[in-house]
Amino acid sequence: MLVFLCDDNASERAYLKSLVLGWADRSGSDVCVREYPSAEALLFAYEDGAPDILLLDIEMPGMNGVELAKKLRERREAVQIVFITGYPDFMAEGYEVEALHYLLKPVTPEKLAEVLSRAAEKISRAEKKILLPSDGGRIALPLKEIRYIEARRQYSVICAASGEYRLKVPISELETQLDGYFLRVQRSFIVNLREVLRINRTEVILRSGEAVPISRGMADKIGKKMIELF
Repeated sequence: MLVFLCDDNASERAYLKSLVLGWADRSGSDVCVREYPSAEALLFAYEDGAPDILLLDIEMPGMNGVELAKKLRERREAVQIVFITGYPDFMAEGYEVEALHYLLKPVTPEKLAEVLSRAAEKISRAEKKILLPSDGGRIALPLKEIRYIEARRQYSVICAASGEYRLKVPISELETQLDGYFLRVQRSFIVNLREVLRINRTEVILRSGEAVPISRGMADKIGKKMIELF
């Protein structure tokens, strides 16, 4: 796993790095840690590839940690964000950018280890794939790329970031191959809750702008499920 540390305080970065490497050693995880002294430096480094986990200080000169997190989410980066701060005042904004957790300074080895283990588990779940038949073989489609699945007569249509996949397979059979981030929101639709932007009484609006109809009474169930997951 690739972990980015962003903190304008060099001693804080060194301390956090030692905790991350200690957790990696105890858990048997293969971890690479990179350090950045500012949000601007980290944002520039994203051109060379995104991390799996971001440990992000909030109070920094220039662009602060919350502003950086918002920019990353605008780019649809799936990084697990952990805010580190001396003040709990930013927690509401953390929900907006789907932060995994807040850690208050001084960070303890036990608390950080717990959060890193949660992040590693979420990353593992996000990497699951579904095998789809194609000309001359099969396609391994990451589950996180699927927006929704629709039953159309005798076919199931998988609508994903990479396009549509039309299969002569019952939607109920595909449902057994999905992870806990998917929910049957109506008889003919399964939605990837990672992609849900808004919920109303008759439909969910996805990040792509697409609207998927839901059954009566399903809105509350979807909301509760998303609170559990995110």
